[in-house]
Amino acid sequence: MTTLPLAELHMHIEGSLEPPQIFELAERNGIALPYSDIGELEALYEFTDLQSFLNLYYANMSVLRTAEDFADLARAYFRRAAAGGVTRAEIFFDPQAHTDRGVPLEAVVEGLAEASASSEREFGVTSGLIASILRDKPVLHANKLLDDLLAMKAPIIGLGLDSAEAGFPPSLFVDVFAKARAEGLHVVAHAGEEGPAEYIWEALDLLKVERIDHGVRCLEDDALVNRLVDEEVPLTVCPLSNVRLKVIPDLKDHPIRQMIERGLVVTVNSDDPAYFGGYVDDNFAALTEQVGLTEREREILYDNSIRASFIGR
Repeated sequence: MTTLPLAELHMHIEGSLEPPQIFELAERNGIALPYSDIGELEALYEFTDLQSFLNLYYANMSVLRTAEDFADLARAYFRRAAAGGVTRAEIFFDPQAHTDRGVPLEAVVEGLAEASASSEREFGVTSGLIASILRDKPVLHANKLLDDLLAMKAPIIGLGLDSAEAGFPPSLFVDVFAKARAEGLHVVAHAGEEGPAEYIWEALDLLKVERIDHGVRCLEDDALVNRLVDEEVPLTVCPLSNVRLKVIPDLKDHPIRQMIERGLVVTVNSDDPAYFGGYVDDNFAALTEQVGLTEREREILYDNSIRASFIGR
């Protein structure tokens, strides 16, 4: 079993909201859930595509109201990640999903920042926060979000781009990403999951991202693969997520080995572990069992994760 340092680079903190915690926070905040028990909620975790997942993902966020809620959510993730061997976590959060329902941005940032600041001391995991733009919201909202984060001096390390991909190309967000880069933030973007390989080109050429989140559809374009290899652009791949969202029909068909063999800087991550069947160690275990991932391939993926992280950068 690999015991090298491991970084998780593609995990949405709201996607680590486990059903028991949903009920716990609902009770704390006096929220009536539309599910009678955990079993009824878990029965909804069969998704047909990205949007069917997002509908439940955003609905369940209604229980997150206070800084304490966000801190508790993040601490639960760091505790579980550490148990799975993670030593570095660069986690996404979706500010607009909270401010749009009346939660102050300060509460979101304060809670997550508190947990992140203590994550190494409490769990042995160094961490960083990446604020993600919801690409299916108006572009003006994205610009305001960045301005607000900068004005409050939010302790974030980067800006990301996520949510429903099809029909919302990276080219819409050129200005906000240029401003983020000018402010010294790292920039990353979801591309090539639900959307085409062309979105990866746009993310590289127009947003000038340092990592591609997902990116499995790069394999449809040999020129793109060659560029990603030559420029050593990391891909934060999420195997169990790919299967649950019907991007890949079956885990045994996942192209992770092909990506390694072609020289791509591919990493393994959990995406939304509470919804997709497991945390990063569960992804590795499933790949080992169903794809036949070797110890050497695991070592490559572990090494890639640290190389692709923003530690010291």
